[in-house]
Amino acid sequence: MARTTTRRLVSTSEAATYIGCHPLTIRRRIADGTLTGYRFGPRALRVDLNELDAALRPIPTARGGAA
Repeated sequence: MARTTTRRLVSTSEAATYIGCHPLTIRRRIADGTLTGYRFGPRALRVDLNELDAALRPIPTARGGAA
């Protein structure tokens, strides 16, 4: 049986607050294809927080942290 994940759609400003960046950064990531933007009506733009979580990646540290 296929497992379905519920989308957690939020506005670009809510997504920016979620990860601590500026809303324009979220819009840039949508423009460059890193994130998928979802239109809701003619103006409302939404981002899936699950996809945003997946786009974040840890950076390596000098102490041998995650690569």
